[in-house]
Amino acid sequence: MEKVNWKVEGMSCTNCALTVNKYLTGKGMQDVKVNFMGGDVSFELAADIPKNELAKGIEGLGYHVNTGELSDEKKPKKLFKNHLQRFLFCIVFTAPLMLHMIVHIHFLMDPYVQLVLTIPVFIVGMDFFGRSAIHSLLKGIPNMNVLIALGSVAAFGYSLYGTLIGDAAHYLFYETAATIITLVFLGNWLEDKSVETTQAALKKLAVSQKVMANMIAYDDEHQEHIFPVESKNLKVGDLVLINTGEPVPMDCKVLWGEASVNESIITGESIPVEKKMNDLLIGGSTVENGSIKAYITAVGEDTVLSNILKLVKAAQTEKPPVQQLADKISAIFVPVVVSIAVITLLANYFIGDHSFSESLLRGIAVLVISCPCAMGLATPAAIAVGLGRAARNGVLFKNAKSLEVFKDIKQVVFDKTGTLTTGKFAIRDFKLVGESNADSINQFKRIAFSLEKYSTHPIAKCVSREWKTKDDIRWAKMDEQKGLGMFASDKAGNQYAAVSFKGAQKFTHELSHNVYIIYNNELLGWIDVADEIRPEAEEVIDMLRSKGIRTILLSGDKKEKCEQVARLLHIDEWLAEQTPEQKLEAIAAYNSKEPTAMIGDGINDAPALAKATVGISLSDASHIAMQSAQVVLMNYGIKHLPLALGLGKHTYITIKENLFWAFLYNIVAIPVAAFGFLSPTFSALTMAMSDVVLAINSVRLNFKKVI
Repeated sequence: MEKVNWKVEGMSCTNCALTVNKYLTGKGMQDVKVNFMGGDVSFELAADIPKNELAKGIEGLGYHVNTGELSDEKKPKKLFKNHLQRFLFCIVFTAPLMLHMIVHIHFLMDPYVQLVLTIPVFIVGMDFFGRSAIHSLLKGIPNMNVLIALGSVAAFGYSLYGTLIGDAAHYLFYETAATIITLVFLGNWLEDKSVETTQAALKKLAVSQKVMANMIAYDDEHQEHIFPVESKNLKVGDLVLINTGEPVPMDCKVLWGEASVNESIITGESIPVEKKMNDLLIGGSTVENGSIKAYITAVGEDTVLSNILKLVKAAQTEKPPVQQLADKISAIFVPVVVSIAVITLLANYFIGDHSFSESLLRGIAVLVISCPCAMGLATPAAIAVGLGRAARNGVLFKNAKSLEVFKDIKQVVFDKTGTLTTGKFAIRDFKLVGESNADSINQFKRIAFSLEKYSTHPIAKCVSREWKTKDDIRWAKMDEQKGLGMFASDKAGNQYAAVSFKGAQKFTHELSHNVYIIYNNELLGWIDVADEIRPEAEEVIDMLRSKGIRTILLSGDKKEKCEQVARLLHIDEWLAEQTPEQKLEAIAAYNSKEPTAMIGDGINDAPALAKATVGISLSDASHIAMQSAQVVLMNYGIKHLPLALGLGKHTYITIKENLFWAFLYNIVAIPVAAFGFLSPTFSALTMAMSDVVLAINSVRLNFKKVI
């Protein structure tokens, strides 16, 4: 199935998202995800339905679809572009009516003057709220605009009836209709700005993609020419020049020069990273000092930054379990509130012995003060800020569920090589079993390089880097066995292997070496490498233990080395010489006792990462490890592991606070309005502020101490 990603503008609440979701699901689309805050809609397209038909269907719901194609970019022209413009237009006509409520102005006593002032506001209000309400009712999921439209129409219609029968004094609620519409426009604008604030970190990433680049081209005489182009027009293979202070336009590889590059947009680390020939540069980072020439390796949606944006947006559209209750209530909220409003009107009139005018005002107040948006905004706002702060600090959450699950983590399992240690090995020593001379040493190194060059293991990378030769062996067959090593055969049928002690134990009892080279079932020699513990490892372990989180070392390395690292870092428990299968079993056992996070970086860690409650990978890990993990640390180390755990926990706390406020607000506000303690005007203002309060509480996550 084709994956479709659209931008849908005009969604203002959870009910809007539910309406779009219901429409697409009803059309047979699979894996439908809708995020009303960012306007992101994604789904898997059914083969027999054209995309333009779906786009027209969503347009028919009252929203604008941007499919990313030029033909679809044209928006219908509107008099007002946003809620602020609508509010400014309406307040001009509403202000005299509101002033008349405080100080009686003689000419405003005339109902026809009030009618003339109210009509422009009512038309603008119905063009937005009324149109949206009708669309939502026709699709079977009434949104909050139904409540606003009903309240405004009731107040305006009642007043108009009184004016026409010549008894306006007892029916005059024009100012109520106008102030409801005007103040809700103000509230919607404040909500939009608040939601925009929660999306700030994500927008910062998106903006960094749109830059100018110095493209290098050559004429017929091979003379170099440099001319500016927009980064979006670059293609893979293009050459670019990047000078001090300039952004890296797209992912690229250094061909010439050296530079200090600030990659904080991706990693959260402001300390520049030194880059030289053949090093990779991430699009969106900045060259702080130096000048380099590079060729583009990835553009558009294939860049690291674009993939991060896609993952964060996908995580925003996912709904953690805590949101499900709020969604169920939001889906039935509007019909329930309309019923309560009708009951309020009838009860006040027939039982409370109030006038019809007073009873109607109370019913309108119930309609206006109710706010399903608050319940719908509670989870997405907190998740948007949590994911944004995480991305800004080099922590990439692939889904929203992992944010919530972090609150339960009681133990963290670490791989050793490349996770607790730097993974930057250096050959410390090597020894041949037989005769040792220049020729045999060169042949030994040649065999080792030819085998290890095909492995992504950090030790193998070290060997292939230090013993690189152009005269490598061409293999007829090559195989990497997880937890053991590399196996190969040449065209003559000779068998070669570069293995750990497990693969060489029948040839030797020397178990303290890292790599054993075997030729036709004979041990040629072994290689020892040195690795260093990451400088932040001890501080991270101590911080986790101070939070009551148990730490465990789970490694395929030798017992002696694992024990040494565990004692040095004060790790609670360690398991050594574990195969990928044994790691998987160990994680399953830990999970059965308590929720467990696993952090690793190698191919042999991938199954365990997928099995853990939360799998965490490093940015320079193997591709399969990054695919298996739910969280990726982008800053070349484990420094921000406590931040990831803390953000997960406090994002969930913020969601609970938001939901508590949203439910409490509606539980308290509706009865208060029903008993006449709030006028429709103040109800409209209070309703508008409820969403702002949630957004402000969510934005606190940007500054809150989480570790």
